[in-house]
Amino acid sequence: MEIREMGLSDIQAVLPMYIAYYNDQEEGCWTEETAGKRIHQVLSMEGACSLILEEDGAVLGFAMGYFKQYDDILGYTLEEILIAKEHQHKGIGTFFLRELERMAKEKGASCVELQAVNDALHEAYYGKAGYHDAKNFVLKVKWFD
Repeated sequence: MEIREMGLSDIQAVLPMYIAYYNDQEEGCWTEETAGKRIHQVLSMEGACSLILEEDGAVLGFAMGYFKQYDDILGYTLEEILIAKEHQHKGIGTFFLRELERMAKEKGASCVELQAVNDALHEAYYGKAGYHDAKNFVLKVKWFD
């Protein structure tokens, strides 16, 4: 397996995986247009640092995020991590997340932050990797009619 930095030129390669995963597994309604825009937004923002995981030229997964400066630390915000369905439950996601953490630390991050769906699957995956609910932050949202 090879891990390399992901760029804008990789969007078309990861788009089908992104749409299939979120539409099939999480009941999303992504289209090529909306998913392409979402991926482009993350990849093109200041501080962006995303990785792609490949084997023999095939994309197994990818992670998108960016470095965020605070007053006293640099954090890495993980926006998305995705392993193709046929490669899940084989330890690849755990390996990939560890490599992403290593990269973030090497580049000066003090932590990795993320938002996850509040369900047993995500709790098990991130809990096994040592992530826990932040006690000093809570996600707030205001929905418009």
